Amino acid sequence: MSAGAKAAAAGNAGVGAKRLPRWFLQPVRAGGSMRRVEGLLEEQRLHTVCEEARCPNRMECFSRGTATFMVLGNVCTRRCAFCGVEKGAAAPLDPGEPRRLAEAARRLGLEHVVVTSVTRDDLPDGGAEHFAQTVRALRERVPGAGIEVLVPDFAGDPRSLETVLESGPDVLNHNLETVERLYPTARPGAGYRRSLQLLKRASEAVPRPLVKSGVMVGLGETLQELRRAFADLAAAGCDILTLGQYLRPRAGCLEVDRFYTPGEFDALRREAEEAGIRRVVSAPLVRSSYRAGECLRGMDGE
Repeated sequence: MSAGAKAAAAGNAGVGAKRLPRWFLQPVRAGGSMRRVEGLLEEQRLHTVCEEARCPNRMECFSRGTATFMVLGNVCTRRCAFCGVEKGAAAPLDPGEPRRLAEAARRLGLEHVVVTSVTRDDLPDGGAEHFAQTVRALRERVPGAGIEVLVPDFAGDPRSLETVLESGPDVLNHNLETVERLYPTARPGAGYRRSLQLLKRASEAVPRPLVKSGVMVGLGETLQELRRAFADLAAAGCDILTLGQYLRPRAGCLEVDRFYTPGEFDALRREAEEAGIRRVVSAPLVRSSYRAGECLRGMDGE
């Protein structure tokens, strides 16, 4: 069993979760690059969503010398029922974080940098200026790298989104996460239409970034509901969609309703493409930032 699968199983253990299917079993990937990434993150006092959200791919990504940076602290002000990130009162912003993150990206030699965050409803701009400072620091320290930001919904404030977009990220990512019916259960405090509106505004920006989103399956959604979500995302201007299996990260989070097979993920990819989304990455262990740079290949020429 892969380290990621072991972590998922450990998070599910003893809390009524379903046994992981065989297609989650992968060889362990670990080595010098993983230790180097962990050491650099500790040295620069940085957080990653890989660790904080208990991503099942974190050992693979660390071993490949990459990670998805998480800014604005490691405590989220919302209580999404699917997420393993700590919830509660967040700490003050760290003004040195953008510079240290850019230095870590330079030392890792990253060609594509993904920056995400917790949700910070306690901040007037939701942390938008901090995102913008991070993008500008990355442009200075790793000028040739692609920059992808995976942002929260900023409580629906268009000015916060504009602040981020004006800093010039190559990809603006915001996860829809699930179908509209499940929002009150899975994403209390968020809004399905609010998230679609954010994506729509990003798709209408000048200059326009690539617009990306992600959806989890296995929370009890129906195929009809997923088709509606795909159509809504396409209408909002979503260029890239990631589809992955929900795995319960810890006790107290929502349980898995069912596991989709690899064949079902292939079928969902075709459904999303037929809805009008240009690039769809769909598999059980796919996450919104997994191999993010690779999924952009050829997008400019399409």
